[in-house]
Amino acid sequence: MFADEFDTNNIHYRAIQAKGHTWYPRSFMAPKKMNQPGIKSGLQAIHNQISELNEAGIPTKKIMLLGFSQGACLTTEFAARHPQRYGGIIGLSGGLIGDKIDPQNYKGSMEQTPVFLGCSDRDPHIPQERVDLTEEIFQQIGANVTKKIYVGMGHTVNQNEIQHVQDLIKQTINEE
Repeated sequence: MFADEFDTNNIHYRAIQAKGHTWYPRSFMAPKKMNQPGIKSGLQAIHNQISELNEAGIPTKKIMLLGFSQGACLTTEFAARHPQRYGGIIGLSGGLIGDKIDPQNYKGSMEQTPVFLGCSDRDPHIPQERVDLTEEIFQQIGANVTKKIYVGMGHTVNQNEIQHVQDLIKQTINEE
């Protein structure tokens, strides 16, 4: 699990998992209706976790959302649909969901939330163009985006991405 990669004890981790280990049956670039109710269920699961943490006294500006693959798609889609100040948004090998992305559907302010997007230039599931578009949407709504495209990496996570996450965690912990 990702939590083993991060060298700090003063954070609380939650990892949500889909039934059958998949949130939705088709490509994240299929029409959204073809991936329902999975997308709706995944986005609701994220919302529920954030609500529970807020009710426990943890402000959203201290909450980081991280996902890989389908998790990255849900993470980026949720944050872009619900813009506000988060501790950080991390999308590893993922991007905004749907066959067509209309920038007009994403409004509000991320209040300079740090966003890290990492992906391969040749990921068999995630076209670089979708990562680029995801970056543009987050910039449009006021996020502070760092995007890294890795040559020939494939559909995986590398040590450089883990280091970016570690740095973002430390930054979030140290913010007042």
